[in-house]
Amino acid sequence: MKKLLAWLSILLFVLFSIYPILYVVSVSLRGDNAFHSRSLEIFSSTSTFKNFHDLFTATDFLLWLRNSMLISTVTTLLGLALAATSAYALSRYRFRGRSLMLFSLIATQMFPATMLMLPFYIILSKLHLIDNFWGLFLIYSSTALPFCVWQMKAYYDTIPVELEEAARLDGCTSWQIFYKIILPVSTPALAITALFSFMSSWSEYVVAAVVLQDPALYTLPLGLRSFQASLATQWGLYAAGALIVSLPVLFLFISISRYLISGLTMGSVKG
Repeated sequence: MKKLLAWLSILLFVLFSIYPILYVVSVSLRGDNAFHSRSLEIFSSTSTFKNFHDLFTATDFLLWLRNSMLISTVTTLLGLALAATSAYALSRYRFRGRSLMLFSLIATQMFPATMLMLPFYIILSKLHLIDNFWGLFLIYSSTALPFCVWQMKAYYDTIPVELEEAARLDGCTSWQIFYKIILPVSTPALAITALFSFMSSWSEYVVAAVVLQDPALYTLPLGLRSFQASLATQWGLYAAGALIVSLPVLFLFISISRYLISGLTMGSVKG
């Protein structure tokens, strides 16, 4: 009886989670640009792919997609490079100011990104990076970096120091130890860090809306926002775009899911 109740609870939770997605699918397939409907049908006789066709042919969706992919990819690579190296230094070396640096990194997580928009805007304006992708690179990397550094440091702390000592006996330099031994062993942590960095920049709207004013530089969130006007909203295009925007994150999550699982279970068993 308890097992049956558990399965029913899981099924109810799954249905509750998946229904909004199915509803967005139904809105994207409607031809009347309606958001609300009295029918619970996902697919009907009037379903059409016209919204998807118009999204690619009548809007700048491909341009927004290219901009978002470029920004998210550069932010992810930059975040990985900075987090992997700085976290290793914080994990393995003892130096003056290390504790203060770790405390400062965790303290920055108490401040939301919207609170930092004014100083960010002033800094970018003085650097002439307003309406420039490099402005977004700096903001996205700096806001995601503290969490990524702590994530990588926590994983480095679980790696036995004896691996590095054995490598030094074999004549490896510190750099060779890092990229030949530590990085391959840290693949699960790198996967989690990459996923977090990609997601934080892929779906971000507030910072992009402040930094970017040129429509040619719009990212996907800004582009989808343009479908919403004061008098009417193009719900069909909005829903179709929202579905396509979610696909890269879904594919990325599926492709690195095995690393995520191993990263979560690392350290649970000793011996």
